[in-house]
Amino acid sequence: MKVVFNSAIEKKASTSAVSPKQPAIAPEENATQQPYPRPVQNTLEAQIALISDGISSGSLDGALGSQTRAALAAFQRDQGLDVTGELDAVTKSNLMLESAPFTTYTVTAEDLARLQPIAPTWLGKSQQTALDFESILELVSEKTFSHPNLIRRLNPEVNWSNVVAGTILQVPNARYPDDPSKAAWVTIHLASRILEAFDAETNLIAHFPCSIAKKVEKRPVGLLHVEVIAPHPNYTFDPDVFPESAEGRELHRKLILPPGPNNPVGVAWIGLDRPGYGIHGTPRPEEVGRTESHGCFRLANWNAEFLLKIVTVGTPVYVVE
Repeated sequence: MKVVFNSAIEKKASTSAVSPKQPAIAPEENATQQPYPRPVQNTLEAQIALISDGISSGSLDGALGSQTRAALAAFQRDQGLDVTGELDAVTKSNLMLESAPFTTYTVTAEDLARLQPIAPTWLGKSQQTALDFESILELVSEKTFSHPNLIRRLNPEVNWSNVVAGTILQVPNARYPDDPSKAAWVTIHLASRILEAFDAETNLIAHFPCSIAKKVEKRPVGLLHVEVIAPHPNYTFDPDVFPESAEGRELHRKLILPPGPNNPVGVAWIGLDRPGYGIHGTPRPEEVGRTESHGCFRLANWNAEFLLKIVTVGTPVYVVE
């Protein structure tokens, strides 16, 4: 996988299918009057609070699935609690919301101006000015680390096919630490599909779901190092890397795809000191940890961006079974 570096765009969120049977979510009516910090009360609040500790459960969705259980276990381990992976009473009392769990997002004219359809072919993508968001739902979901289904449920009255500038949306109030510590090392656990980063005092500073290579022989177990750090990269499509692509077999040439959240490596590339290998973002954050890659380590775009802030060239990356 080859990446050509160029600063240009921003983020991306998925537009996966939405179940119309899911109930709407009503943010707590007196959220602004409640004293903060306070213990979390439910799974969605826990997912939001974990973000402030650098711990991601994947796309925020309010569901206690495997990635949320892994995130809770990471928090419990870091805090010296019994590691259950459950949102039990002790974990609730230790996991604090620093501010109201919901806030608002106002759609701007600039948001609408950046929307564009993504070509279905590699050649078509290479001819675009950017691989940006396709919809406001996608944009808002990614900016708030959320699954599109959650944003729909928080805003049941919104007509997503006709969102106008000035529309005010309810969204999760999730933020990573503003001034995180630098990582002394990163560990990627292949079996659990988890990436974690630690500081020099062995404190956990990041925990993310991670996709790994489909083929076992393309999983580079051992010690690697960060070699390149590139926000908003271009992407070089190489037909030799995608032998399953009928289009690639017909092209017989490489293509340069522009930056953007719908770029195959998302909005961040962290190249490793093994040719063709890196840690990067993805156009499909909901699939991270659930689908497999051609060989690289894939994160949700927002997690890849946070990782960019805490690693440096030379940071060790341990890939373990």
